[in-house]
Amino acid sequence: MTSKNGNQNGLDFNLTQAEITSLLNKSPSGIQDYIDHLERQIKNMADIGLSLSKEKDMNVLLENILLEAKRIAKADGGTLYMKTQDNELRFEIMMTDSLNIHLGGTSGKEISFYPIKLYNKDGEPNKTMNAAYVGLTGETVNLADAYEAEGFDFSGTKAFDKKTGYRSKSFLTVPLKNHEEEIIGVLQLLNAQDKKNNEVIPFSNEIQDIVEALASQAAVAITNKNLIKDLEILFESFIKLIASAIDAKSPYTGGHCERVPEITIMLANAVNDAEDGPFKDVHFNENEMYELKIAAWLHDCGKVATPEYVVDKSTKLETIYDRIHTVETRFQVLKRDEEITFLKKRLKIETDSSFSKKEKKEAVKKLGKKHQARIAQLDDDLGFIRTTNVGGEFMSADKKERVYKIAKYQWKENGEWKNFFSDDEVKNLCIAKGTLTAEERKIINDHIVHTIVMLNQLPYPKHLRNIPEFAGGHHEKLDGTGYPKGLNKDEMSIQARVMAIADIFEALTARDRPYKEGKTLSMAMRIMGFMRDDAHVDAELFELFVQEKIYLKYAEKYLSEEQLDMD
Repeated sequence: MTSKNGNQNGLDFNLTQAEITSLLNKSPSGIQDYIDHLERQIKNMADIGLSLSKEKDMNVLLENILLEAKRIAKADGGTLYMKTQDNELRFEIMMTDSLNIHLGGTSGKEISFYPIKLYNKDGEPNKTMNAAYVGLTGETVNLADAYEAEGFDFSGTKAFDKKTGYRSKSFLTVPLKNHEEEIIGVLQLLNAQDKKNNEVIPFSNEIQDIVEALASQAAVAITNKNLIKDLEILFESFIKLIASAIDAKSPYTGGHCERVPEITIMLANAVNDAEDGPFKDVHFNENEMYELKIAAWLHDCGKVATPEYVVDKSTKLETIYDRIHTVETRFQVLKRDEEITFLKKRLKIETDSSFSKKEKKEAVKKLGKKHQARIAQLDDDLGFIRTTNVGGEFMSADKKERVYKIAKYQWKENGEWKNFFSDDEVKNLCIAKGTLTAEERKIINDHIVHTIVMLNQLPYPKHLRNIPEFAGGHHEKLDGTGYPKGLNKDEMSIQARVMAIADIFEALTARDRPYKEGKTLSMAMRIMGFMRDDAHVDAELFELFVQEKIYLKYAEKYLSEEQLDMD
């Protein structure tokens, strides 16, 4: 066994010593040829590094690393392992050209071999396995013939050779170390081939130097990709954490921040897939789709600044608690006072000696009917107020007038006569639509202002810089009557218009709103059709929403059976 760490003094070229000597002996042209050769090798390594740094797909990146190493070393086969968090070497890619083997990577074929454990069950380092030894020590192992190597167990390799008729001979196993000298993987090459006759030869020291340099570049590229991926995962997790916190803040909007992105991406994909019509030339690339998804997750982040008593206002009289219970108590006080008044008058009649027995009976009967009528009226008023307290889509003028009339009832509180309803209670009970007053609705609407302010403070990378515009535009309308900026169609991006449709459709069909039940699919689509006609949503996007049946795909996943009344 020969083992060797990276030699910084080694020459980075793919020539044998005899070839180098031959070039130098041709002086001076030989020296120039040699210099040209070195320059080509340096440029080649620079090109490799640049190529690796640009590749975004991890499978392609890993495969390119192995392919480049095989090309440089003229190796028949190779395997790339990545170190896992539980101290194992996981097979990522396996290739053996002469056996037509290509597993893992971009092949679409899984590698069935178990990972190589770096430590045995007793906790001792597994240094008998060639790849494990390199993964533990960080030393390169260069073997001329595995069958003759001492200290390593190649029984598995020999069994494979016996089964396939192959002969595994020369091995070059190199650690992948990142910028912190941490071992993140192992690159193993198999059976170097002579350039002239393709016979298996050992891997030369010069080849080892180049492969080690490549492995160093590869480790940095892999680490960078993993760091970027980890940061993206952290970023997305943080965003989803914010969204889930907003949903959890109110039991009546739970899931909204999660469902809107689903509709948004479904519609954006439909735009991408459009082969004709107004969107045939519109295509969102991978970065733009990711940007839109993040914007959809963050579209309501400003609600963290919205008071719970407004977000959770399930009835018109609700503040910190539902004041309908206070109103019910007042009605009980009125009924009690009516009962006391009735009993006092009855007692007075029954003890009045000026009345005959018959007259007393008639007077008490008349008084009782009047009392019962008043109690019935109060019960009916209470039922009306209870119904009125629940938000709806419309409140007629006669109902508002009845609220004003009841508000003028007098009742005594702490010895003081007062109107039955305060001005604020009258104002809330007369809300025509929903449960919010104009002031409360402004507080709700201001969440989008908070969203824009919050999102504009984040230092976005270039490919995410449009998030504030996308997220902040989902309440704008094409006719300029939306908020907060009153933008028209030409001032809105397609992405913001996509999000507007997603937000409205989710709100219409949601089953967890405090003032209404989730609308049926047909009713929701009818309302959205009206909004299209009124230039509140993009007509062309809505047509695509209908044409691709996005509404139905979403409904089948999130709506109840009672809501599914169309296909």
